[in-house]
Amino acid sequence: MLDELDALHQNQTWTLVPRESHMSVVGSKWAFKTKLKANGTLDRLKARLVAKGYHQVDGIDYIETFSPVIKPGSNSKLLTNFITLLHSEFSMKDLGPVHHFLGIEVQRSTNTLHLSKTHYAQTILDKAQMLDCKPMTTPMESKTKGLHDDTPLSDPTFYSSLVGALQYLTLTRPDLSFSVNYVSQFMQSLTIASMKMVRRILRYVKGSITLGLHLTGDTTLDLFPFFDADWAGCPTTRRSTIGYCTFLGRNIISWCANKQSTISRSSTEAEYRAMANTVEELTWLTFFLRDLRVPQSCPPILFCDNLSALHMTINPVFHARSKHIELDYHFVCERVLMGLLITRHVSSISQFADIFTKPLCKAALCYFRSKLCLQPRHNLREDIKKDYKEADQFKDVIPNYENNSRDCMDTQIISK
Repeated sequence: MLDELDALHQNQTWTLVPRESHMSVVGSKWAFKTKLKANGTLDRLKARLVAKGYHQVDGIDYIETFSPVIKPGSNSKLLTNFITLLHSEFSMKDLGPVHHFLGIEVQRSTNTLHLSKTHYAQTILDKAQMLDCKPMTTPMESKTKGLHDDTPLSDPTFYSSLVGALQYLTLTRPDLSFSVNYVSQFMQSLTIASMKMVRRILRYVKGSITLGLHLTGDTTLDLFPFFDADWAGCPTTRRSTIGYCTFLGRNIISWCANKQSTISRSSTEAEYRAMANTVEELTWLTFFLRDLRVPQSCPPILFCDNLSALHMTINPVFHARSKHIELDYHFVCERVLMGLLITRHVSSISQFADIFTKPLCKAALCYFRSKLCLQPRHNLREDIKKDYKEADQFKDVIPNYENNSRDCMDTQIISK
């Protein structure tokens, strides 16, 4: 408590003002927390002096509130540029190169980073009492069936808690995005069957607990987004599921899997709406990289496996059957015509975003997650060899992408 008071005085975080008769003074209280190390042992005891904001009235005591937090996609370079300035203004403790950040474990080697959440995943399994469960090789059955057991779940709060924890785990596990998004759709009508699906995901986490993002510095800094969509995949609403992922060179930096908010009347419409969502994310990433002064040698190359949707980006003729997606159409076409985006066709078997739109078999899942930069920790290389062995059937039909040529789709863009 004394350390907290000393820090408040030293950093001059408050200003004394005279109290007027009409003012309602907000009280304060102490909040205590035990800070733990990454291995779960005690690090230190933390005390914070906080205002009792719950006594304030919206529109009277305050108008708007915000919390300045870092977006997960932010680049650590941006923070490094401010270290010297912050040290000159505030009393800070430099902990050196990051090893743990908000539950993310960072393992460094020559020119690479490995980001994982092994300890966090273990806490989820412990919470679900599944530390000793039998592992699974996939998070969902490749052919998802309907929920047969419609018995209401007795503890919906526990279900929501597990799914929320799994959502946070997807920050370093894009292979979980589709399955976690799928079980999130049952929040309003939880059943025994939906809980079984969550437990299936946890058993997959158990079997792949050391997986994390493997990022390398030996790559280009150009953007290569992939996107995909199923068509009317939801059996109840007939809405389509879209998914996309964006690579900065060979490193995946952004991904998403969610259900469309509207019903698509054709597979082309579903794909084009997914394309518009991807371009929206891509536009933000482009401006973000520009702010960081990250050079781009060519416009982003967007990979699509639907020829009809691809033709719409360059075809000036707008058909009556497509007029209801006019805004998405003009949004994408404008960027293509301005030279801010290049679209290329890719075969369905090479569409990396396929993992975000449907459950996959074991071999396909192993292959695509390796292409999404997912690897075990560096001291577990045998698991990597195992993944490639299981996905060996794909080696002759799925090309490796490496050369970032802007004119030839047959070139290799993302590769091991």
